[in-house]
Amino acid sequence: MNLNQIHNVYFIGIGGIGMSALARYFKAIGKNVSGYDKTETELTQELASIGIDIHFEDAIALIPKDYFIENTLVIITPAVPKTHSEWNFFLERGFEIKKRAEVLGIITKDTFCFAVAGTHGKTTTSSILGHILYESGADVTAFLGGIVENYNSNLIGTGKTVTVVEADEFDRSFLHLHPNIACITSMDADHLDIYGDSASIEASFVEFANKVEDKNNLFITKGLPLEGISVAVNEEAEYSAFNVRIENSAYVFDVQTPTETITDLKFNLPGKHNLTNALIALAMANTYGTPTDHIAKALFTFKGVKRRFSYQIKEENLVYIDDYAHHPTEINAVNQAVRELYPNEKVLAIFQPHLFSRTRDFIDGFAESLSQFDDVILLDIYPARELPIEGVNSNWLLEKITNNNKKLVAKDELISVILNSDAKVVVTIGAGDIGELVKPIKQALNEKV
Repeated sequence: MNLNQIHNVYFIGIGGIGMSALARYFKAIGKNVSGYDKTETELTQELASIGIDIHFEDAIALIPKDYFIENTLVIITPAVPKTHSEWNFFLERGFEIKKRAEVLGIITKDTFCFAVAGTHGKTTTSSILGHILYESGADVTAFLGGIVENYNSNLIGTGKTVTVVEADEFDRSFLHLHPNIACITSMDADHLDIYGDSASIEASFVEFANKVEDKNNLFITKGLPLEGISVAVNEEAEYSAFNVRIENSAYVFDVQTPTETITDLKFNLPGKHNLTNALIALAMANTYGTPTDHIAKALFTFKGVKRRFSYQIKEENLVYIDDYAHHPTEINAVNQAVRELYPNEKVLAIFQPHLFSRTRDFIDGFAESLSQFDDVILLDIYPARELPIEGVNSNWLLEKITNNNKKLVAKDELISVILNSDAKVVVTIGAGDIGELVKPIKQALNEKV
């Protein structure tokens, strides 16, 4: 498919974080862009503000008539059900219909492609890497799975020769990519509704790793069962961060690369997991040939990604942090970062489980990770693309949490419960629509302060 011959791009599920990055890209390069989504969100409002027409009802009559011509590309997300009438309308008429991952594969095929894979850390690592390359003057486009604070966007640049892309293991999407340099941050079990077991997930990552022809261009977190260049914090590795200290709430550290020692790097995101993400991005940029001083400056100026340990309030007597964590390993990472920064403070965690299947598959891990917080509030499970599973609910998770300071709360009662807490540190956690509650929670807490 030749994208140069496409005039119109229609998105079914345009409000998704990955889909919206593609929508921004096509709009920026001069295509007509329109789409459907189930729900209006802050993200769809941002797309509308740059001239993208969006509607929220599955109705063929609402599709702009300009799109009923041959040179229209239709892009769908796996979350859309096969019964969707707009999808079937285009399908029955023989339109070019592609999954988001396929389109990313087409865009990146003729570029120098950086691909960031892993069950955790993809968004932060690819965002740091995109920022480094863009700030160093590379002709780059970075397609990201989160809104980067520096750009208030999930798209960095519209370069034609270099791309940075999250290599998503969901639905084996990352196998559509053609990476020149890649990394794998982690290979924990996830998406068992797709894969069935952890061995199948690992096999898929191995298949992705094999797409990188030169293993000197594949970077792996030390300990993963893969052949590649190892990266680690406070451990022996081909790229190793050491002499790590905290100054003014920021990490200061040195890095040993295969050819040099880089000293006194500064990075402002908390948590060892984020330091590892920064180190992987550094290693990939360093291998590409980005000058060390450009890497150092970009690491220091990187402001983070919304909903990734994102400070909402940072006052002497109250801290509110929001995080996208939706897997036990990610919740552990949030806890580690909070305890490192606020070692003697009471922490209230509000968690919205994401997917019935993930809650079922990792129920004990969720209970263990949440039990580490001082107080825990649970919301009902966010179903996303799934139908309920009998017996799988937030009450089941609540019973398994060993901390007695726990409760299940309805969304409409959440703010009043939070306001009654005496915790100095409040953390909202989850990948569902809890993100839409962040602004009202922040406003209510600010009024309390």
